[in-house]
Amino acid sequence: MPETIDWPLRSRPRGPRRVLLFFLVFVAIVIFAGRAAISWWVNLLWFHSLGYESVFWKTWTLQWGTFAAFAALTFFILYAALLLLRRAHAADLPDHHTIFFAGRPIELPVGRALHGAAIALALLIALATGAAMQSQWPSLALFWYAPASAAGSIDPIFARPLNFYLFTLPAWQLIAGWLLTLAVLILIAAALFLLAAGGARALDRDHSAPARLPWRGVSAAGGFLLLTLALREYIARFELLFEHHTIFDGVTYTDAHVNILGMSFIAAALALGGVIAIAGGLLRPAGRWLAAAVAPAIACYLVAGVAGWYVSNFLVKPNQLDRERPYIADNIAMTQRAYGLDRFAQQEFPAETAPGAADPSNNQQTLDNIRLWDVQALQDTLRQVQEIRTYYDFPDIDIDRYEIGGSLREEMLAVRELNVDKLPESSRNWINDKLIYTHGYGITMNPVNGFTPEGLPTLQLANMPVQSTVPGLTVTQPEIYFGEMTNTDVYVETHQEEFNYPKGESNDLTTYNGAGGIVLGGFLRRVFIAFDRGDLTKVPFSDDITARSRLLMRRNILTRVAVIAPFLAFEQDPYIVVGEDGHLYWIIDAFTSSDTYPYSAQTTLNDEPLNYMCNSVKVVIDAYNGTTTFYVFDNADPILKAWRNIFPDLFKDTSQMPAWLHKHVRYPELLLSLQAQIYGLYHMTDPEVFYNREDLWTVATQTGLGDEGEQTAQPMEPNFVLMKLPGEPSLEFVEILPFTPANRNNMIGWIAARSDGAHYGTAVVYDFPKTRLVDGPQQIEARIDQNAQLSGQLTLWNQQGSHVLRGSLLVIPCGKALLYAEPIYLQAQRSPMPELRIVVLALQDRLAYGPNFESAMASLFGGAASSLTPSETAQPTAAQANTAGPQSAATGMNALIAQASGDFADYQRLTSEGRLAEAGQKLDDLKRVLEELQARAK
Repeated sequence: MPETIDWPLRSRPRGPRRVLLFFLVFVAIVIFAGRAAISWWVNLLWFHSLGYESVFWKTWTLQWGTFAAFAALTFFILYAALLLLRRAHAADLPDHHTIFFAGRPIELPVGRALHGAAIALALLIALATGAAMQSQWPSLALFWYAPASAAGSIDPIFARPLNFYLFTLPAWQLIAGWLLTLAVLILIAAALFLLAAGGARALDRDHSAPARLPWRGVSAAGGFLLLTLALREYIARFELLFEHHTIFDGVTYTDAHVNILGMSFIAAALALGGVIAIAGGLLRPAGRWLAAAVAPAIACYLVAGVAGWYVSNFLVKPNQLDRERPYIADNIAMTQRAYGLDRFAQQEFPAETAPGAADPSNNQQTLDNIRLWDVQALQDTLRQVQEIRTYYDFPDIDIDRYEIGGSLREEMLAVRELNVDKLPESSRNWINDKLIYTHGYGITMNPVNGFTPEGLPTLQLANMPVQSTVPGLTVTQPEIYFGEMTNTDVYVETHQEEFNYPKGESNDLTTYNGAGGIVLGGFLRRVFIAFDRGDLTKVPFSDDITARSRLLMRRNILTRVAVIAPFLAFEQDPYIVVGEDGHLYWIIDAFTSSDTYPYSAQTTLNDEPLNYMCNSVKVVIDAYNGTTTFYVFDNADPILKAWRNIFPDLFKDTSQMPAWLHKHVRYPELLLSLQAQIYGLYHMTDPEVFYNREDLWTVATQTGLGDEGEQTAQPMEPNFVLMKLPGEPSLEFVEILPFTPANRNNMIGWIAARSDGAHYGTAVVYDFPKTRLVDGPQQIEARIDQNAQLSGQLTLWNQQGSHVLRGSLLVIPCGKALLYAEPIYLQAQRSPMPELRIVVLALQDRLAYGPNFESAMASLFGGAASSLTPSETAQPTAAQANTAGPQSAATGMNALIAQASGDFADYQRLTSEGRLAEAGQKLDDLKRVLEELQARAK
């Protein structure tokens, strides 16, 4: 009996209103599609301007190929499933529905309605699935272009090659997840058809179809779901290699002897159940076939669970170390390989305590390059003396090595970038933001321990225009069009001259003459580009912009590389290099990573899990032209090999990097920090020591300022140092980081990551004696705080309208001893510019300090007394004063009192004015006078 539905009477929509609605929808689609097409075209122009047009097309092909393939497959699978379900229930569903519309009966054919609904539903789900899978194109591309497996790279459990885990397994996981989603959707549709059929049968009392017929669709859909679950269970066996456990990561004894076998049986049982469900649905459809299909899998699951519980609790836990020993050894070996820890060499270091063990005469080059300028202190100082205008900024300080005067010196560099957000509000307009204030200008460079008599950095590159005090070191292209703060688009080569730098009462102007950017061309091309960049009302109608003008977009160097190679991870701290050609270049370290490296320990980076990381690429960006070059630094990285197969035009070999630029590559900070975190545990290669955590290390901590300005212990960050490593003949640029035992402050080891020549990418770990304590950074900080004269002086300074800043503590092997160095600065509250006031040097059993490095060295190694004054020889001694007569003695006392009063008044005045260097000198003079008065009073 056909169903009838009586719809309430309502008026039809008017024709013009319907036409207007269709027109608005059409216009919205055209605008959306047009905007997407224009954005796509401008993106193509941008890649073309960089010489990476092939990268764009390959990426686009892979993305949309993935979308099309999965969207098409999803549509056809769902559409076919819905048609088969409709056919299976055709006898149970009515042929038509009768509805009453505006008082008149209308017959709706059920078959046609279901067919249209199936197409619409399948198409909607297919588009959503295609979009979701499109974002996973890197995993599928790596699977398709995977390189040949390296010989010997197999896991110890399944004997699968490494490439299987890096490339094949992620693709299997992706496809299995997609099939599982389809299976669930089809099962839901089958259940809905079953309910609909049951409802129709209840309405049609004369229905005489077999009672078991409606279960056919559900049984077949359930069988498909069981097959996909079988595939997922089979793949899950390999995922046991990535599991995190309390003691170690990877497959355990229970996994190897019970769980893997149990999961194999469960997968086989699920597959068998799927076949039973499908066959039963075709032959004798009934609900009991589904129960029979899942019964074997449930039984296998229960048996495997009980067996695993028994083995874990009664065989493993009572003898856990013996049972897990080989699996711990596998975890250690694979983790060291995954994080590059197998490139770490270990050496014993005596850490002797006698001053002579430091052997300063044979380590003078190391001592000459000890960094006394703290990064934050130098940045604050440069912002006062070199920003010149408020709209300039120094976002970062970089440390590198340069040939200065025939010798290698450690230098600190800072780029003067322009921040348009700091322009005066009255100057903020489109012409200024986009055409005039287009770039930063210049760079500063100073030695890490160079100070002027006023306490300022000894600048070797400075000012605007850039001036150099070093012969042969020049900057001929100081403009910064691409940097860390260049976050806006600009238009160059226009009729409007660009601001270059301030010059007295006027400004120096320039015009861009580089090859970077997109040529704007004719009027229509300009309209499309302006539409994409949000400048439609300005660019096409500006008299300043011509056909030769260029658009510089994506000028932030981190954004730039992320768009070109989104499949790489990047160091978030680029560094600048002054080239031999006078240009400025940025270098960014790039990494490949994975979370499916077998038996490797899991960690996180930017909230993303990983258990493999390799610094295989260095990216070089010209700060003027924006030219971006990717150099390969690790040809053994299998993931990079695959990306080179995909994008052969993107990467260049290391041999193509200029020799002068190669001298400035360095070990990545991000990689060393991650390796240090892993190495603290995985330096223990003996499974028993590892199991008991007998030698657990952590990165050393030092005192620093918390978020609210309070003193707190913070993990030390890697420091770059130019030094001669123990036992090595020459200076090296290394990145250092000390270790302490877990929950202890004494030092246990020290790592030096090497950056030069054939040693690049390796590291040396110096193990300290375990038979005696070696002071760690926190203990040296405590010794500084406990020194009566130092602590008294620091307390006094903190109470005189200023505050003390303590620089980073460096721990450097020198000879056979450890040398500790910490600069201390004084900063007035009214002036953000800190000045170096004290240099503290220490050995294990000796601490010395002075107003500069030379005096501190003299005190540490020469036996001179530590002092906070530059010289104590200018004032007469008490014996000299006592040789004068009583009258002259009284006169001298009055003179000293008057001098003390004047010095104190001058000290207060200079401190309030922020002239800390002069104020400090007056304070030192006052101290000497008071000491002399005390001596005479005796």
